Formats: sequence, C-alpha cells, structure tokens
Amino acid sequence: MDSLQTLSPLTIVLLVLFSTVLFLVLHRSKSKEAPTIPGAWPILGHLPLLARSPATHYLLGEVADSHGPIFSIKLGTVKALVISNWETAKECFTTNDVAVCYRPNLVASQTMTYNLAMLGFAPYGQFWRDMRKNLAFSFLADHRIEALSPVRISEVRTSAKELYHKWTRGKTENEFLMVDMKEWLKELAFNVVLRMVAGKRYFGETAVVEVEEARTCLAWFTEYMRLLGVFMIGDAVPWLRWFDFGGHERAMKENFKELDAVVTKWLEEHKSKRNLNGQKGVKGQKGGDFIEVMLSEFDGTNIHGFDSDTVIKATAMVLLSCVSLFACYHPFLSHCVSKVVFEMYNVF
Repeated sequence: MDSLQTLSPLTIVLLVLFSTVLFLVLHRSKSKEAPTIPGAWPILGHLPLLARSPATHYLLGEVADSHGPIFSIKLGTVKALVISNWETAKECFTTNDVAVCYRPNLVASQTMTYNLAMLGFAPYGQFWRDMRKNLAFSFLADHRIEALSPVRISEVRTSAKELYHKWTRGKTENEFLMVDMKEWLKELAFNVVLRMVAGKRYFGETAVVEVEEARTCLAWFTEYMRLLGVFMIGDAVPWLRWFDFGGHERAMKENFKELDAVVTKWLEEHKSKRNLNGQKGVKGQKGGDFIEVMLSEFDGTNIHGFDSDTVIKATAMVLLSCVSLFACYHPFLSHCVSKVVFEMYNVF
C-alpha cells in the first residue's frame, strides 16, 4: 500500500496505458482474421484490380485458387470478406445467419429506400423482423396470391383480346400484323403486377393514363433498379462522395423523386376512395389490391419509427421495381407469360 502511494500520477497513467495496449495486442493476436490479398492501392484498395475484369466472380475465383477459399479485399477504405467455399457459405446462411445479416448503408440505400424503410435494405432488427412477418403471412401468403388469381387471369385475357382487336384493325392484305412481342409481354407483366399492387392498368385500351406516360413510368421503375446496382465511389471512399463522380447520386435523387410522386398519388387515391365509401378498413381482409390491404393493416400506425404511408409506399415501389427489371431483362418471365397466353386458345 505504501509503495502505491509513492508512485507519481504520471507513472500510474503510464502503467494504465501500457496495460491497455498490451491487452489490445494480445486480444488482436488471438482473433482469427482472413488474410488480405496483396496488391491493394492506397485509398482505392483493390478497386483497380477488380476493374480489370468484366466478370468479377471469375476474377475472385482465380484469387481463391491462389490464396484459399476465404480471404478479404479492400473496397476503397472498406474491408470485405470473400468466401468461395460452399460449406462455409451454407454455415453463414444457416447457423451464423444472424452474425452476417448486416446490410451496408450504401448511398443508394440512403437515397432511394425511404431512409431504409424497404425490407430488402432495412438493417436487421425488430422492424425488419416485423415487416418480414407481415409480408410473408399477410400479403405474400398463398391465400393472398390465390385471392388475386382472377386479376392475373383477367389481365391475360384482356391483353390477348386487345392484341386480337389490334390485328383486326391493322392487318395487311396477307392478314399479318407486326407486333413487338417483347414489348407486349413487358407491358402485360407490368399491368398484372400493377393491378395487384395498386389496382391500376397502365397499358391497353382501358388504361388509366396515356401511352407515353405509361412508358415513362415503366422506364422510371426500370431505371430505379439499375441505379440501385450502380457502384458508387462514395461507398468505397466516403470522403469522395461529395464529388459525385458520374452524377449517379443526382440521378438517384431525381429518379426517386419522380417515383415517389407516382406512388404517393396512388396512395392518396386509395385513401380518398376509402373515405368516400366510409370504409375504415378491416385487418386481414382478403379482397383488394396490396395498397388497400396495407392501408387496412397499417393506416395511422407507427412501425418502429416509420409512419404507415412510408412503409406502404416503400413496399409498393419495390414490388413494382422488381417486376419492371425482370420483365425487361429476364427471358424466363417472358417465356412464362407467353406460355400462359398461348395456352388460352379459347380467349377469342
């Protein structure tokens, strides 16, 4: 006790600092970290290496052959773990799924998802768990999809009949009519999902908007999905975000502003319709489109910091954006829709 009292305050501070540094060094030495591959540039990290190959997965596969199935790379100032082993990947998505469920807060997520209100971009937590449960059991359950089957059948029949009417009016002397089937199938898929989500029809003889407005809206949703996948230098080097190289962040804000105005209009129309009919909404109702059902479920509530309007708009936007992407670029969806159409031979 006397020896401790004789120590000067400076000596005590030095001992505390030494103990802290020693603890951190020993703790770090015991932790197991995946090796970082060589070749990282200052600030940019391994971004120049990734830019050399148009197919990143092939490049990472070659690196795995040289450095093992688990390694890390530096995306600017951010370190990322790469796993090229199916056993480890399976363990990450099963046993340790909670430990790796973190979603990075990217520029696109901050700009285009209502401040992370979209389920696919929301961080893991109570909001994510509650929304996933609601979507799985209330909106995307088998009974809900089955309840909307008449909408899908009706839209396919209506689109096929309109195509037949178009042929009768515009056929040539040889009874032929040039039709862009890719465009027709894309509009059909968009109509089906739009009717299920918002109860509207944007293409065809009974569309609620002009053709140019409908195509512009579809182009906005397609561009939305493209911008979500754009690599932003600000995600890798945050202090370079201010420069907005390529103008991507500005394009994100403009695109999101346009889509938010469209979805907000749909939501307000649904609210006006409910007020006009004197319907307050009943939870768990089976009829109606997704916006109507979500209004009955969430209207006027606050879900872990997000108001009901934000949650409804975020859910509607992501559903329509996904179908816009697949309808434009996914041949399998076009094949499925065309198969349904041509099997309905008695539609005429």
